[in-house]
Amino acid sequence: MRYVMIALGGALGALARYQVAALIQSRMPVFVFFPWGTFVVNISGCFVMGIVATALIDHTANPNLWFLIPVGFIGAYTTFSTFELETFRALADGAWVTGSSYVLGSLVAGYIALWLGVLIARLF
Repeated sequence: MRYVMIALGGALGALARYQVAALIQSRMPVFVFFPWGTFVVNISGCFVMGIVATALIDHTANPNLWFLIPVGFIGAYTTFSTFELETFRALADGAWVTGSSYVLGSLVAGYIALWLGVLIARLF
């Protein structure tokens, strides 16, 4: 059942991401070069993740809701919210080295991985 919940939430989250990002971006002037659509999706996803994760952890024991909403829907809407939740949990638990390493490592390693991917794609 968890895979059904993840798939359903994921499909809806991916559609919501596309619609929200496209709507926001279409309302921006063409001369403004900033990915407002993605920015709004990421920040709104973090906001919703904070509410939903806290509500589900504090007020429900139904694991299907966890797989449907935070893992499926919000996870497909934006993985940035998951990254932020994991960072928050590490820092809230006092694991400052883990949390800081995760943030710095994700930014640096992610950028390097993307750069290498572009480089390899251009070679072939």
